[in-house]
Amino acid sequence: MVESELQSLADEALMLAYAGGRAAAFECLYDRHGKRLWRYLFRNTGNPALADDLGQEVWFAVVDAAPNYQVKAKFTTWLFTLAHHKLVDHWRSHRPQISLNEESQEAMSLAETLFANSGFEPERLQGRKDLARALLDALADLPEDQRAAFLLQAEGDLSVADIAAATGVPQETAKTRLRYARAKLRQALEVLA
Repeated sequence: MVESELQSLADEALMLAYAGGRAAAFECLYDRHGKRLWRYLFRNTGNPALADDLGQEVWFAVVDAAPNYQVKAKFTTWLFTLAHHKLVDHWRSHRPQISLNEESQEAMSLAETLFANSGFEPERLQGRKDLARALLDALADLPEDQRAAFLLQAEGDLSVADIAAATGVPQETAKTRLRYARAKLRQALEVLA
């Protein structure tokens, strides 16, 4: 199988190919999902170095799980479930070091990434920063379970059922968390409108 054929495979088939010894299949998976996974981790932690570390742990977990991988769900659901568990493990062993509400370099870097590649002109930068700050503040104010559900959908592109599976809660609970998160974010951003 040549590289172009690997690119056309579904994620699950790529993971099975990797489990079968095709290292290039892992590279395809990483190319497809690496940035999105990192953004999910970064937006949950607000710390680029921590997002790098947790991302590396997630990809190591993918490598470790490859020999026993079975297709039971979409690969992205499985991947973001691993990421969610790495975050939970981290939060259990560490208290957050920075707040998204801080006037720190990390918090501003997070604000800038929310609107990366937006195409806004430089004169509208302040409006973007204000909107990003409001969104960051609203995200930081969400309860952890609602923030996780929202970011799993926003960054992981997971369905409600997949979010429920990733977080280990019933589907109705995941749906409720998403609904509350969206309502609180909408309400917080309406203030700027």
